[in-house]
Amino acid sequence: MAFEMSLSGRTALVTGASSGLGRHFAHRLAAAGAAIVLCARRVAAIEAEAEAIRAAGGQATALVLDVTDAASVQDAVGRAQGWRGGLDILVNNAGIARTKAVLDLTEADWDAVLDTNLKGAFLVAQAVARGMRDRGAGGAIVNVASILGLRVAGQVAPYAVSKAGLIQLTQAMALELARHEIRVNALCPGYTETELNRDFFAGEAGQALVRRVPARRLGQPGDLDGALLLLVSDAGKAITGIALPVDGGHLVSSL
Repeated sequence: MAFEMSLSGRTALVTGASSGLGRHFAHRLAAAGAAIVLCARRVAAIEAEAEAIRAAGGQATALVLDVTDAASVQDAVGRAQGWRGGLDILVNNAGIARTKAVLDLTEADWDAVLDTNLKGAFLVAQAVARGMRDRGAGGAIVNVASILGLRVAGQVAPYAVSKAGLIQLTQAMALELARHEIRVNALCPGYTETELNRDFFAGEAGQALVRRVPARRLGQPGDLDGALLLLVSDAGKAITGIALPVDGGHLVSSL
């Protein structure tokens, strides 16, 4: 690994770390040398992942965090900052979706998605950024958005709106926090296989979506590693306020 992408001596908090991309990101950052704070609502799952990182020779701890609850955010971020004297990296990954037609959405559907994906991301990023500012050592925040924040698809209106909002939040925070040497960027995955969607993408409807991707394949979590490490390491020390798609060319496919 190139020196500038080493995360040795740094501490990273990852939300939504109990499964899927969050779990992958936590292990990838640990492999790059960071000490990891895994956060999610499922205690047993994040404790198991923290133990796996420690067993592999890394440093990790697990903290319960509900991103939709401001008190939970303040408590978890405060404890995370006290673990090793501060946080250097935040990967704001927690998110949910509701797959329904616009005319069938309920207010509860809308609120659940926006509260988790946008309000929750704001609450965590704000709390972590305040600590970074007070510490005076700068830091890197990566908000995990989506190509659906840059274009749109049917049946996922709240998700697309939340991710578009998250990209705007990323740019607004990047503008205001640059003076504190805090970089804020959005990582925008395309369709990426996880245990939550594997069955769907194995079926006919899922395969039809994959055929629309110019690369003609479904993304894998490891495809995001280079972009993630760039955005959180010194290799990207002059990069802030961007939304970086990693999508096999999906965004440039013809309409």
